[in-house]
This record gives sequence, structure tokens and C-alpha cells, in this order.
Amino acid sequence: MIKLITLYDNIIGKLSLLDGLPALLFRLILAPVMIIAGYNKLAISGDTNGFFNQFLASDDIVQWFGNSDWGLGLPFPDLLAFLAGWSEFLGGWFLLIGLFTRLVSIPLMFTMVVAATTVHWHNGWFAIAPTNPQTSAAQVLDWLSVPGAKESLENSKEVQVRIGKIRSLVEEYGFEDYLYEKGKPSILNNGIEFSAIYFAMLLSLFFTGGGRFVSLDYWFKRGAYINSY
Repeated sequence: MIKLITLYDNIIGKLSLLDGLPALLFRLILAPVMIIAGYNKLAISGDTNGFFNQFLASDDIVQWFGNSDWGLGLPFPDLLAFLAGWSEFLGGWFLLIGLFTRLVSIPLMFTMVVAATTVHWHNGWFAIAPTNPQTSAAQVLDWLSVPGAKESLENSKEVQVRIGKIRSLVEEYGFEDYLYEKGKPSILNNGIEFSAIYFAMLLSLFFTGGGRFVSLDYWFKRGAYINSY
């Protein structure tokens, strides 16, 4: 038994050389998402007048941040849209190269919390509504008697009916091959799923950093350590 434990420890010890790979994968997944999200919030993504105006948030994003009727209804929409846009845009590039990983994870986690609580919260968990209650993750929550799980399963049945009607209309009126060429139709639930997953990934990066061997953070820290001797 002791030999098995020793063998296990030796194997895990050797694998630790690759412990930067999960952080690298997280960064490569998150970076494009954050970069394009920030880019589309900023005026540089469209036509604008004046050099300095390019660095501000887009007018439509500012209106969406501030309007309480059809938008988020947030205070100081100009400032918040500006901060959100640049945090995501610059933060995404920093994540891509693994520079200041822990630092940039903080504002990005904050934007995920704001997105989840102001945009997606009232839609529940799922980003895409499940169409089969038997394979829905809510099935497990229902076994545990978690509130809302049964309602989610009932909603899946309703979604299944509506998807069925969409497909029957497509089959009846033609262009089935063309319409399905890029994928089958689904119903957007727009829940907090993606925001929560991205938050968890950013939280992991906050604690682990950009990853050993695979981030600029590691090499700068290593260089500073060597130069100190």
C-alpha cells in the first residue's frame, strides 16, 4: 500500500510540470469572449467623430446601460459603459498573453456579476433552453428537491413542443436543407449559465495566475527572482 501511495505521489509530482495547462486553456477560452464583448461596447467598433471620442463607449451601449424601460437602468451609464468596455477589451488581451492575470481577473469577475444580476438573472440558469427534461441538468436538482427544478423541467416540455412546431413548419413550407445547414433551431433562454461559468474560470485564474511556463506573468516573475540573486 505504501509503495502504491509513493508511486501515485511520484506520478502526480511529474504531472505538476503541466499544471499551467488548465490556466492556459481558460485564458484561451475567455480572451476572445472578453475582447469582442469589450470591443462592441466601445466607439472604436463603429463610426465616430473626433479622435478622443473613439475611446468612449458607444452611444447605443450608454443608452442601454442607462435606460430603465428597455435597458439596465444603471446610474452613471457613460462611466460604467466606458469602464466595462475597456475592462473587457484590454483585460481580454492581457488574458491572452497571460499578463497581470490576477489583476485583470478582478474587474472581469465584476462585469460577469453585473451581467448575471442585471441581464440574465430573471431568466434562470440555462443559456439555451433544454428541450428534453430527461436529459436536462435540472433533473438532478429535482432529485435533490431544489426549488425551481420542477418548473424548469416543465418548461423543457413546453420548449420541446415549440421546437417541434418550428420544425414542422419548416418541413411543410420548404427550404429545410438550407435552414438547417448551419444547425438545428433552438430557443434562447438567456440565463446566467455563461456568466456563471466565465466567473468561475476567472476566479480560478485569480487564485492560480496565468499558469506556469505558459504566461508572461510566470516568466517576468522568474526573471525578477533570478535577478534578485
